[in-house]
Amino acid sequence: MRNKQLKSLLLWIVLLLPITWCGASSIGIVDGFSHITVKVGDVQGVPRTSAIQATIEGHVLSVVFLENLGQVSVEVVSAMGWEVTTRVTPTPNGVDIYITNTGSYIVYFTLPNGDVYYGEFEVTD
Repeated sequence: MRNKQLKSLLLWIVLLLPITWCGASSIGIVDGFSHITVKVGDVQGVPRTSAIQATIEGHVLSVVFLENLGQVSVEVVSAMGWEVTTRVTPTPNGVDIYITNTGSYIVYFTLPNGDVYYGEFEVTD
């Protein structure tokens, strides 16, 4: 009887692990970070979305540039349209931006050649 219960428990664990992993991965939360999908806004050349990685953890927006894209302007705007902050940073460095208030935001990345990328995110706690 005990062996059967152990097998049932292991079967449930094996069945629930993929469901739990897929659920967490689909919303982009891994280790407390919520990954922000970087989308193409207005791009003239080859899209460089893979060179920009952005995450939000709590109130901190972290951006990492994986390639040298020149001086990139990083602008955070609320969903209501008011500007929160703008930073210009050399790449391939990264930048951390503290967002004071909870709410919906959009981060814009403007490259020196005028190409624009953006990502939408929420600050919830």
